[in-house]
Amino acid sequence: MANDDDMRDPERDRLTGRVRRFAQVGVGLAGAGAQLSANRLFGAEDADGRNARAIKAALGNLKGPLMKAAQMFATVPDLLPPELAAELGELQTNAPSMGRPFVRRRMASELGPDWASRFKRFELDAAHAASLGQVHRAETDSGQRLAVKLQYPEMQSAVESDLGQLRALIALFKRLDGAIDPSEIADEIGARLREELDYEREARLMRLYRNFFADRDDIRTPEPVETLSTRRLLTMTWLDGQGLLSFRDAPLEVRNRIAKLLFDAWWRPMTRMGVIHGDPHLGNYSLTPGGEALNLLDFGCVRIFPPAFVAGVVKLYRGLAQDDREAQRQAYLSWGFRNLTDDLVDVLNVWARFIYGPLLDDRVRTVADGVAPGQYGRAEAFKVRKALKEKGPVTIPREFVFMDRAAIGLGAAFLHLGAEMNWRALFEASLEGFSEEGLAGRQSAALLACGLDPGA
Repeated sequence: MANDDDMRDPERDRLTGRVRRFAQVGVGLAGAGAQLSANRLFGAEDADGRNARAIKAALGNLKGPLMKAAQMFATVPDLLPPELAAELGELQTNAPSMGRPFVRRRMASELGPDWASRFKRFELDAAHAASLGQVHRAETDSGQRLAVKLQYPEMQSAVESDLGQLRALIALFKRLDGAIDPSEIADEIGARLREELDYEREARLMRLYRNFFADRDDIRTPEPVETLSTRRLLTMTWLDGQGLLSFRDAPLEVRNRIAKLLFDAWWRPMTRMGVIHGDPHLGNYSLTPGGEALNLLDFGCVRIFPPAFVAGVVKLYRGLAQDDREAQRQAYLSWGFRNLTDDLVDVLNVWARFIYGPLLDDRVRTVADGVAPGQYGRAEAFKVRKALKEKGPVTIPREFVFMDRAAIGLGAAFLHLGAEMNWRALFEASLEGFSEEGLAGRQSAALLACGLDPGA
């Protein structure tokens, strides 16, 4: 793909844009901090709820990176007090779409003044608008239908400014609840947000998944179109499909088939390549009309793990299945947890037995009987927080956050479907022939084949 020339780049990281954004965010967070202090000083009734609403109000008028970062926290139930998670979960990441004149200017800045001649048809009105960019329908002269993902202007400035304020947001979280120290998570979210701005990287990850599932007709990915892509413009083939929620009333056989496709699309890249889709939002999937094939649509938030981390995932699963306490401890250590007392291992196991629960139970079942999708993991997270206030605090390793977030998102999708599967059998099938050494070799070869750095 063509590289942008930063010296002539009209959307480069402008100092004025960053300063303006920093001031806007800072004022909101300062107000939230003052509200938290008042609630603590005067012992306000419903202090936790008031605190949560104050932070939500500070973020509610912002679009883009910081709000997206806040929602990343909200989607990992064990990171936040339940009141705050509920409030942040109501924030909307959708930004107002760019108007037609703005789209024309942005397309010209990415593909040149004759950009329109490179398409037979290009819809100036966005088909979908999100926090960092928007998607347009288009078509080539040969009739191939395209999805054109165009990044909003000055997103680099917005991200760098918001990441500077993320530390202040984390300080507010810690004042709300000291059971968990989320400091390392700022580095992790910052790295992932910067990656999401790099559409060239996303195109390589799209190809990585496309290569991995090349022998399957029932799991499909778009194909990137390099000649119509840049670092902030990603053009890909359009995949038709229906949203996951449109299958909630389908026959159980259909819903189970979809659940198996979702399971394979998430777990098999993890156990075979050490790669997960870190944003299992329902909008990132679609299905053919009968649910026969799954479309994977977004690769901006893909996490590549060291093989040792994935080996720890497998070790903890086996340690829990065999009630092997030392294996459990070693698994947590391999993930980066530190100062593990017996009490802390017990507390972490409360959460682990929830996450792994369906995989440990050798029978056909739902992911969580009697639990609504929006409440998935909340009760267990409350138990963990309560215990950590007595036994903790504990610092969450940075690599853990997207593993946890993705597992929760995937479980919620299974609950939406009401799928009934033997999850253990599916997981064991994904582990066939697993070894850390074998994973390392496959990961390196797969990443190199797509132009990705195995050591990054």
